Order: sequence, then C-alpha cells, then structure tokens
Amino acid sequence: MDHELSVHSLPETEASGTTRITDLAVAKVAAAAARDIPGVHSLGLGTSRAFGALRGAVGSATEPAHGVSVEVGSRQVAIDLVLTATFGYRLHDLATAVREAVFRAVQDLTDFEVIEVNIEIGDVHIFASEPVSEKRRNSAGEGPA
Repeated sequence: MDHELSVHSLPETEASGTTRITDLAVAKVAAAAARDIPGVHSLGLGTSRAFGALRGAVGSATEPAHGVSVEVGSRQVAIDLVLTATFGYRLHDLATAVREAVFRAVQDLTDFEVIEVNIEIGDVHIFASEPVSEKRRNSAGEGPA
C-alpha cells in the first residue's frame, strides 16, 4: 500500500459540513476486521513483516494496515488483502470468513458500498512444537542433552 493519502468526500447531508474518509482509514477498518478472524496469523507476507518489525525496533510506528490496499471511489471501495494463514485452517473457508467480515465492517463503519474484497493467502504459518535442534537430536536417536 502506498503511503500517499487520498481523501474522498461523501455527499453532504441535511446537516451542515462534509465528511472525508481517507484510504488509510478504510484500510485500517479492513485490517482490524481481518485480524479478528481465527486462522489469520498476520497480514502481509514474511519479508514485508520482517521490515515492519525492523522499523518497530528502531522506533518507527508500525503500519496497522499492512497487507491491505484499497481503492476508494466517491461511494464505492475495492479492497485487496494479503494474509498469512495459521496451519490447520481450511484456506477457502478462511478466505470466505475474512471476506465477509471485511465487507461487513467496512460497509457498516464507512457507509461505502464494498464492491469486492480480494484475498491472497500468501503463506501458511506452521507452529513448531519444539526447537529445530531438539527435533534433529530426537530424530537421530539421541536423547535430550
């Protein structure tokens, strides 16, 4: 997602004033909805997450909408998400659950018409139950040190 903020105006209502919702605001709503779904390990892919962790270690703010890009029109929005799934979850079912949650949250919180939510599952996180060195020792027939 680029860091240039686009601002989109909503039509004025009977009350005086305008409301503007930025691309970043929509992306954050989508990211929060996606992260709430069990089976979503993280948003984005490993390489870009590593750069984000590095930025965080040197004091830069983390990107809360990492892995999400949006295209916002005057009344409609299209959303693309890249996520890392947790091993053990059915990937198509996970994508469906994320799509529905993002669709509902963005539409409810922004009043934009969501025309599509595209999901790319770019990786699967597999939890290691024991350190790799322990697995190698045990598989070689050696006991714990």
